[in-house]
Amino acid sequence: MPLVLVQSNVKIGVMHIDVLTLFPAMFLGPLQESILKRAQERGHLTIIIHQLRDYAFDRHQLTDDLPYGGGEGMLLKPEPILQAVRAIRGTAEFPVVLLSPQGRLFNQAVTQELAQHSRLLLICGHYEGFDERVRIALQPDEISIGDYVLTGGELPAMVMIDALARWIPGVLGDDESARQDSFAGGLLEGPQYTRPLEVGGIEVPEVLRSGNHAAISRWRRQEALRRTWLRRPELLTRTELSSEDRKFVAQLEHIAPESGATSNNGNR
Repeated sequence: MPLVLVQSNVKIGVMHIDVLTLFPAMFLGPLQESILKRAQERGHLTIIIHQLRDYAFDRHQLTDDLPYGGGEGMLLKPEPILQAVRAIRGTAEFPVVLLSPQGRLFNQAVTQELAQHSRLLLICGHYEGFDERVRIALQPDEISIGDYVLTGGELPAMVMIDALARWIPGVLGDDESARQDSFAGGLLEGPQYTRPLEVGGIEVPEVLRSGNHAAISRWRRQEALRRTWLRRPELLTRTELSSEDRKFVAQLEHIAPESGATSNNGNR
């Protein structure tokens, strides 16, 4: 039976996410805490986990087999996946996402794109991947969270759900928060401070204590530009900058980006 992670008073949330996986227990805990738990309790988000083996045809509930032509490892069989998608979708039409290292890179722009949908189905890969007929039959949106190898698609699915939830109206205490996160405007977020005023001889910058909101806003924008230049300079080429922004960045060009800064970093 499918597993609804957190029961709410609302049957279907503003966003409904189905997950197809061989390991439903991996989702117990991470998606039942903090903001995600509250989002489900309040009816903003519904997460339903489906066990892939429930859709296998044979009595042993096999979901994988050896690849034709030989090779290492096992492949996920097409029939259980296709049967599961038919059962979950019914007559409804909504995007199917294949968590795959061959997919497009998941980033904030992709998050905002997917958050426009009221329902998604995430399919977690495992072993050596999928029988190619899964791709041919479903024409899914293939997505990768980075250029590294993981055991399966379960952790990427959790990452996607967490990122998507932040764009659902009402999930965050302040809906503006998602638009101010790192990457939301194309830049990294600049430094932030809280109490106490001084720690180990390091004080909160004077401008943040000034009460001058225009000066604070300008300082935050410039610090975001500075941090992006130092750590992810390639983002500046993909972000819309004002003339004032460009003048400030020009002043930074004599400063070398930090060691390790790269234009194709999957980990953030």
